[in-house]
Amino acid sequence: MQFETPLTRTTLVKRYKRFLADVQLESGEVITVHCANPGSMLGLTEPGIPAFISDSGNPKRKLRYSLEMVEVGGTLVGVNTNMPNKLAVEAIQASRIPALTGFDILKTEVRYGENSRIDILLETENAPSVFVEVKNVHFVRTPGIHEFPDSVTARGAKHLEEMANEVAKGNRAAMLYVIQRGDGDRFKIAADLDPNYAAAFERATQAGVEAHAIRCDVREDRIDALDLIPIL
Repeated sequence: MQFETPLTRTTLVKRYKRFLADVQLESGEVITVHCANPGSMLGLTEPGIPAFISDSGNPKRKLRYSLEMVEVGGTLVGVNTNMPNKLAVEAIQASRIPALTGFDILKTEVRYGENSRIDILLETENAPSVFVEVKNVHFVRTPGIHEFPDSVTARGAKHLEEMANEVAKGNRAAMLYVIQRGDGDRFKIAADLDPNYAAAFERATQAGVEAHAIRCDVREDRIDALDLIPIL
């Protein structure tokens, strides 16, 4: 997935209030940009690291620019949580996830469960529907191992329970962890950071919910979902 316009390299000053970040332009000017990421962004908010922003082209928007990626230890990391759903759709349509191929209809943002929306719904005639929940991953603390979540996510645990309910109804359900960085080859649940999510993940997978982790190639001009990696 190529960015519509070239990203601008800046320097991160600080990230705050969940959806805001201050960055310094090459001119020295400091501006506030939108940070589309409700998580903690653990390990990705050190002041002074390179940060890349996109321009909406709309001067009337409250925050014209958005934070798209940062660079840590020489690795580009996508931080915009609006990207994984788009990357997931591209990966499924390109048959990069064997378990999620062979479907005639792909829908997004479909209501299900208790006032929830499933990210992707796959349908085909004479086969169970597949409910696909997409999660953004960008946390690394052990070289080579990507982890999720990087903070407590009660909403994520709720989604796992609702997906297990769909399996009980005769449908399929799959967690798809989209890793917006390419410096690892394994994935695991960060049980110490959110024991409740880890327990919900264990219950869901035992109930038949599938789990897949796909890493991405992140560059300054594009992000592409590449291949599946093992889940520990």
